[in-house]
Amino acid sequence: MVARLQVQNNVDLSARQEEILSIVHHQGFATIEALARHFDVSTQTIRRDIIHLDEMLLLQRFHGGAGVREATVRLGYAEKRITAAEAKERIARLTAARIRSGDAVFLDVGTTVEAVARELRGRHDLRIFTSSLAAATIFSADQGMQVFVTGGVLRGPDGALTDEWTRDAISRFRFDVAILGFSGVDDDGALMDFDLAKVAVKQLAAARASQVIAVGESAKLLRPAIVRVLAAEEIDVLVTSEAPAAPISERLVKANVDVVFDCIDESGVLQNGSV
Repeated sequence: MVARLQVQNNVDLSARQEEILSIVHHQGFATIEALARHFDVSTQTIRRDIIHLDEMLLLQRFHGGAGVREATVRLGYAEKRITAAEAKERIARLTAARIRSGDAVFLDVGTTVEAVARELRGRHDLRIFTSSLAAATIFSADQGMQVFVTGGVLRGPDGALTDEWTRDAISRFRFDVAILGFSGVDDDGALMDFDLAKVAVKQLAAARASQVIAVGESAKLLRPAIVRVLAAEEIDVLVTSEAPAAPISERLVKANVDVVFDCIDESGVLQNGSV
């Protein structure tokens, strides 16, 4: 049962619209089809509700669904940590299961990657490399972990290390796996982000890795961003929280990206799959 999100008293919402808002904020993204099944109403009814909520700036309407409104007004880092937290944990479990004993793993910055770091605690068979002070701190109490932290200039509350010191450190290593976060996906399936300095680090880590795993909740698959990170053909695996919409899914499959997802259906049952 999703807790009802509190809205201002002067906001005119039906009970269903309030629950839609709560579901979207809890999951990060919800498709029109899933919401229609949940409420046992038509997709047209849900679409009208989403249009109303979007016009009131309470969520963002995307093709095929709705997500938290952060594409034009980006959330603070503390808010990002609690947005779609359960979805990020499911993504983290799927991602950690793909990491083999003995792997050298690069961890990017971001709240979803931090969730992966928490899943990797206790894996003393791994060598962890990261440009994220937040991710490194997650391992700090585990004396058995091998954790290498790049140097660089600290940028903002996410603990990202950037600049030439970071890139120089990364260029000295080879990784079995690079786990990268992203902020959006372009029409051609390319990963997108907002920060040029962080993008340069992501690109170099990907170039030094045998396998690239991109991690992010499904709302990001329909969200615009401004800086191109990697073409779809440069991604090996995408781990997300819900099956991507058909246009994006088709482009990723054409690029031979292994798309893996793990979601909770309208009856509360955990479903997983791949494309």
